Parts: sequence; C-alpha cells; structure tokens
Amino acid sequence: MEYIIYCDESVTDGKYYSDFFGGVLVRSGDFDEIKDTLEAKKQELNLLNEIKWSRVTENYIDKYIQMIDLFFSYVKQNRLKVRIMFKETPHVPSGLSPEQIQNRYSLLYYQFVKHSFGLPHHDGPADKDVYLRLYFDEIPYPLDQRDAFKAHILSLQKFWQFRKARLKIRLDDIAEINSKKHTIQQCMDIVLGAMAFVLNKKHLETAPGTNERGKRTIAKEKLFNHIIELIKESNGCEVFCICETTPAKSPKDYWITPYRHWKFLPAEFRDMKYI
Repeated sequence: MEYIIYCDESVTDGKYYSDFFGGVLVRSGDFDEIKDTLEAKKQELNLLNEIKWSRVTENYIDKYIQMIDLFFSYVKQNRLKVRIMFKETPHVPSGLSPEQIQNRYSLLYYQFVKHSFGLPHHDGPADKDVYLRLYFDEIPYPLDQRDAFKAHILSLQKFWQFRKARLKIRLDDIAEINSKKHTIQQCMDIVLGAMAFVLNKKHLETAPGTNERGKRTIAKEKLFNHIIELIKESNGCEVFCICETTPAKSPKDYWITPYRHWKFLPAEFRDMKYI
C-alpha cells in the first residue's frame, strides 16, 4: 500500500503571512479513480490548460467552482486529505546558521511532511510496510542540492514514529513533477493560492487610481468564500479560522481531519512587529 502526497509552495514573502506550503494526500487504491474523474471534468469544462490560482478570472469562475466542488467531494469523503502550512511574516527565525538559511526550503518541507498529515497515525495495515510517494513541483535547487534535498526527505523514515508505523520511503518515490500533467496537484494549488491571497489581504486591494476592486479580485474572493464553505462541510464544523492552526482533540486528529491548517512557529524567532 502507498500514500501519494502532492506538495507545492507559494508566497515566500507575503506582507502578513509567508512560506505557504500545501499538500494533498491520496491512498494508492483511490488514486486512479480520483485522477481520472478530475481530468475528465477538466475536459468536460474545456479547461485545456493547467488550472491554477493565478488564472482565476470572472470569465472562468463558474468552471473553477465546478472543479473545486468535485475536488472537495473527495475531501469530504476523506479520500483526499489537504494540509496548508504558513507562518506570520513578522516572525523571523533567529539563531540560524548560514547553511540553515540556505537550506530553508528543504528544512520547512521536512517539517511539513513530518508533521502536517499525522502520518504516524495512518489507517493502513498495521502488519505491513506502507510506502510514501512524494511529488514535488519544481525543486528550486541546482542538481547537487536537489539530491541533498531528496536525501533529507528520505531520512524521515528513520524518525522513530515513522518506524513504529512501518512508514517507508524509497528514493525513487521522491520525484519532481510537471504540474501541468497532474490535476490533483492543480486543484490543491487553487486552495493554497486562495489562502495566501486572503491571509495577505489581497482581496481588499483596489485597482490603481480608483477606490474599486478589480473584477479578477472579486472573482478570486468569490472562489475563496466558496472554498471556505466546502472546508466547513468537509470537516463538519460551523466555523473555520484560516489564520490559526486547526484545533485537534488528540494526536490522531492530525491524520483523521480531512482539511487542516498549520501556522508554523519557529522555535526561536524575533517578532518584527514590535521592533
């Protein structure tokens, strides 16, 4: 058995929130059905190019809503699990070595994969090894650093909770993908983009020289509001706070909850809001 996790990142330097990382997990037994159904829906809607948050416009909003409705139908069934991680921009990590600063992307992705899905509490077979297949969109490193990044992610399987849960990672299963060919990844990009957009108050921006918001901004806010309603339906909650870590009653909730946010807080940081 395998768990497939698509990973992506966005907005490294937002005004209010930065370092957005997103992931969507699908079980190998569900993968083909979900992939084929989402791709068929794209064709039906005549969305021939890659769908992504940056392409949301007034003309395409209804089609994007239909795509995200289908995507969240699987989240609601807990056949897809979505996780979003970010940090407050003023929380600047302190005490980092030059090497840690250079490898910031790798270190954050390591924490994201290690913690956000609650993988040690997975519901796969307890008496067999379960493999993770990790897909990353364009690792922004030269070749030698990409190999080091993959080795760092591979080392997750040495973590004692991963070993206890019989979670394994094979080097060949840590791969870069072309997101144009992966509709599951594209749908997650829309969700990730929506959160970064509103958390950084982009939905309040007005067109240059006017006091009015542009049509694209209004369309994006509409899609964000729709996504929030889908999240609440999926999690069975009346309120969902996008700017805080999603509450958990027990460690197992990190696995069970269909959709979660994690506001990452560096172990040591300077709060630049007060400097």
